[in-house]
Amino acid sequence: MQADLESLVRDTVESKGYEFVGVEMLSRAKAGVLLRVYIDSENGVNVDDCASVSRQLSAVLDVEDPISGRYSLEVSSPGLDRPLFEKAHFERFAGHRIKLVLSAPLEGQRNFKGVLRGVENDEVVVDLEVEQLVVPLADVISARLIPEF
Repeated sequence: MQADLESLVRDTVESKGYEFVGVEMLSRAKAGVLLRVYIDSENGVNVDDCASVSRQLSAVLDVEDPISGRYSLEVSSPGLDRPLFEKAHFERFAGHRIKLVLSAPLEGQRNFKGVLRGVENDEVVVDLEVEQLVVPLADVISARLIPEF
């Protein structure tokens, strides 16, 4: 994803007083691109918050035009299965159960579940059932909290 697009989205979200959690850009065959933006706040977010950010972000994207072709914009809360995008997220949620997907298989496996221990030297540390997984943050293509009830 373009760093300029992420910066533009981050600035817009934060100017509205919300925490920018992250952004995903997903290609959809006939429907173009889905730009999914996650926002949060200390009190959580509701539909009105998402709609307000969506309107503002839509106007900014129309003016700046950083995405070529058709796209759809979706603004939402991170939810209970919150995605982790940045090093700070991995540090903040240490001690929580997570699901990781790696960009390349490690010993034949790309998907892992375990307890996040944090980040050391730009490597994510996760306690699995019988061993510890240590992988470069750059090799993680998806990470989400596993809700615990």
